[in-house]
Amino acid sequence: MPEVFASGHAVASDWQEAVRSVAAQLGDLDDDDIGFVYVTDHVAGHLHDVVSFLAAATGLDQWCGTVGIGVCSNPVESFDEPAIVALACRLPGVRAHVFRSVGEAVERWQHTDPGDTAGFGIVHGDPRDADVLNGLARLARETGSFLVGGLASSRSRSPTHAGGGAGDGLSGVLLSGAQVATALTQGCSLLDGSHEITSADGKAVLELDGRPVFDVLGERFTGARASQRPIDPASLHVALPIAGSDAGAFVVRNIVGIDPHQRAMLLGDDVTRGDVLMFCVRDNEAAEADLRRMLHSLKSRVPRPLGGLYFSCLARGPHMFGAVNREMEIVRDVLGDVPVAGFFSNGEISLDRLYAYTGVLTLFRGD
Repeated sequence: MPEVFASGHAVASDWQEAVRSVAAQLGDLDDDDIGFVYVTDHVAGHLHDVVSFLAAATGLDQWCGTVGIGVCSNPVESFDEPAIVALACRLPGVRAHVFRSVGEAVERWQHTDPGDTAGFGIVHGDPRDADVLNGLARLARETGSFLVGGLASSRSRSPTHAGGGAGDGLSGVLLSGAQVATALTQGCSLLDGSHEITSADGKAVLELDGRPVFDVLGERFTGARASQRPIDPASLHVALPIAGSDAGAFVVRNIVGIDPHQRAMLLGDDVTRGDVLMFCVRDNEAAEADLRRMLHSLKSRVPRPLGGLYFSCLARGPHMFGAVNREMEIVRDVLGDVPVAGFFSNGEISLDRLYAYTGVLTLFRGD
């Protein structure tokens, strides 16, 4: 059978009405398809009921999903209302291993596909799980898989679902033989230059390039070397290059504040002496430019995508792009009418790392 992708997106006054609409949009499906479902936190308490209804109504048994402050499809975003999005994927020749925990994933992968050296995983995590970072690293390492996904985001409960029930920590599906391409948008523009951290204490940066951090900040952003573009202090962040990466990859972290007593710049992550630090600006203009760059790059690699999954930070969407639907309208503008489903997460997953403020898009390839 050929590859088939179907998507559905519904907003309603209650979850029952929304899930009936989504099921009707998906139609009849095969029991060996894979489905992804995301609900807003208005529906968080009924995630497993939603999956049960979709399975009965469509014939698709294997579903993975979670809850988000917002959910998205192409080209619509939904926040602060009962909403459900779903994507059903038929991938002939692809072996799918749905798992409810990292331990289960590793055991199934090594037992079923011992000869495979690489796979692709779509994973959803519980942000309350203190071991989620270690779980990501183990899952990627022991299955040889490239991972994408996100952590649940909610103002109440944060359930995940995989296969027959609730996930435990990290859950989702590992795919063997899938033809995919994925990319990440940081939503920021790097400022010229980089610095070596020469003194630090946990999250506090004390010196850059052997000089007090206050002196460097003053010179860069108030002195003669300041950027010609006005910089809103609230948009200023730091970028920390990923060690061992040959692709210029980095993670972006908040500047939490300035400690005048310690004369330190406080970051949203621990750093150590010898780390490299760059400054970057994150705002609407930078976010749209970087999103379009990422989309055009993916489109050049996947001229005819069958469908996609998009995991965007809950601080993006209307908070970053100025209006509801704007982020997904940009996706539609570049990719066209491609079935896409996703959610706004509390942390985005790419490879074996957890990011923030990013968008991670995966496209399934056609012939």
